Amino acid sequence: MNFMVILIISIIIGSMVVANYMYTEYRTNYVEVTAGQPVMVGPVEYTIMFENTHGGDKEEKPEDVFVMIAITAENKSEQDTILSGGQFYIVDENNTKKQPVYGEFSAKDLLIETLEPGQIVERTTQFDIPFDEDSQYKILVRPQKEQSTTDVASVCIINC
Repeated sequence: MNFMVILIISIIIGSMVVANYMYTEYRTNYVEVTAGQPVMVGPVEYTIMFENTHGGDKEEKPEDVFVMIAITAENKSEQDTILSGGQFYIVDENNTKKQPVYGEFSAKDLLIETLEPGQIVERTTQFDIPFDEDSQYKILVRPQKEQSTTDVASVCIINC
């Protein structure tokens, strides 16, 4: 009887240790920086800057305003990796999150591309949001699925 009680208590403690390990291993780690500071997300070092706001072009008009950011990305690993516009989100002061709008507003617009080891690229992307120049905006940079990291960058781009 005592053996069964010890066994059950051991199983409970063991499962709690495993659960705690899994929680700490896989929880999201937010790395906060301001615009212009480099930040690592997986194998890629990003530098993000606020570029400007614009009203689109002849083919694509925003519902509100396009907020354009400049992205410099360098693959610091020894393997090819993917860079895509779907990794980026803009977050306002109310924690409203929006993905970028895909279009061709410049020759540097980001859609998806493969970064070779050591390769540096400069791209832009834009978000259609109700922009207030007095509000604070952040860009979240999430890793690609195959990059196997729990780091997410939070880059303050306006009114930091």
